[in-house]
Amino acid sequence: MKGIRARLTANFMVVIIITVTILEVLLIYTVRQNYYGSLEGSLTNQIKISAVLYAKYFSDTSLQENVLYNVDAFWNQSNAEVEIVDKDGHIVMDSLGVIPAGNVDVNDIQDALNGKTGRWIGTLNGQKVMAVAYPLTANNQIVGALRFITSLSAVDQDIQNTAYIFISIGLVVVFIVGFISIFLANTIIVPLKEVTEVAQEMATGNFKARSQKTHDDEIGKLSDTLNYMADEIVKKEQLKNDFISSVSHELRTPLTSIMGWAITLQNEKFQQKEMLNDGLGIIAKESERLTHMVEELLDFSKFVSGRIKLQNEEINMVNLMEYIHKQLTPRAVRENVNFTVQYPENLPSLITDSNRLKQLFINILDNAFNFTSAGGWITFNVEILNEGFIFTIKDTGCGIADEELPMVKEKFYKGKSSRSKNGIGLSICEEIVNLMGGKLEITSEVNQGTVVVINLIKGASSCG
Repeated sequence: MKGIRARLTANFMVVIIITVTILEVLLIYTVRQNYYGSLEGSLTNQIKISAVLYAKYFSDTSLQENVLYNVDAFWNQSNAEVEIVDKDGHIVMDSLGVIPAGNVDVNDIQDALNGKTGRWIGTLNGQKVMAVAYPLTANNQIVGALRFITSLSAVDQDIQNTAYIFISIGLVVVFIVGFISIFLANTIIVPLKEVTEVAQEMATGNFKARSQKTHDDEIGKLSDTLNYMADEIVKKEQLKNDFISSVSHELRTPLTSIMGWAITLQNEKFQQKEMLNDGLGIIAKESERLTHMVEELLDFSKFVSGRIKLQNEEINMVNLMEYIHKQLTPRAVRENVNFTVQYPENLPSLITDSNRLKQLFINILDNAFNFTSAGGWITFNVEILNEGFIFTIKDTGCGIADEELPMVKEKFYKGKSSRSKNGIGLSICEEIVNLMGGKLEITSEVNQGTVVVINLIKGASSCG
């Protein structure tokens, strides 16, 4: 769990760090823009006032004369460095006394000489500065430009100090959120760890262990699923044990009869012809019953392991229905049960495994005979609907209780009735129907009878 906790915490931290970083960048950028904007606004206001004073009181004299005799009269209210540029772009005055030769080709000065307010941020004499230039007019004619230049060192220092404060706050936020992320990770890891420990305990064979559901979320659903799995394993284990006990009993009965008669017939006192015939007949009958049970068990094993493959062929369904009718009619007469088979005359062929289809029908009909008392009736009907076959087997037997009905097709389930056998017949029928791509449904009512409906689609059988 340490790996998951570390990954969750790291993911939380990455999200927070990215979020805080973006916010820090936006805040510092906003502060910088506000500082620079305020400074630029202040310089612009000062330079406009100075330009208005020049136009109002000094426009009667040329720019060069004003520079000589009224050098600071119209801009003395500003603390910035001041440059005066003539209309040709030559600097004619600099408050610092540094006048470069030639034209000054700077964007802000060119904007001012064109009648606009010029702005520029750059490096001047190795220092980062901001400059604002504004046109000087006389008689509504541009005669030059006034330029205020101020250092950005103090402003940048204030911005840097503010940035340090924001970064410190951001680090504190990241630190606090780091602890919170560990706590949040634990809210996921602790329940998951509990589920893992329960799963490990179940893996050792302790299916009584149960996971405690703390929240109705994905981990809660995992707990429910784990507990349900344990319940199902316990139930299947009990069914398997009951099945083994039932099969052992079923196998012991014919083996006891065979062994008993074999020992009896070895004694010369019981070797009369009539006794010998009776004994051999019972041995043969019990051997046949034993063989049938073993074959059923082998079939069940093959179905469970997925080793059954259907041998598909085209089956004449009319012949198949007649075969089943003829095979089970003697039993119906012997047990005094009214057995009927009904099907349409134009019953089409079906492509599937003939032997498995017979096994399916005979297994279900065998159950119907086992649970139907003398005087009752069993019907086997076939209908054609939507390119498919619907086989319906009804009986007037003892029926199946509501609590048992959902489990009768489960592997190993042996009903509570004394007539129930080893509990694998219907599960084999279910496997056969699934292989054929069909559906088997059972409805029943106690003391009223049972209805089994099998839906098969033409040509839908799997090759397994």
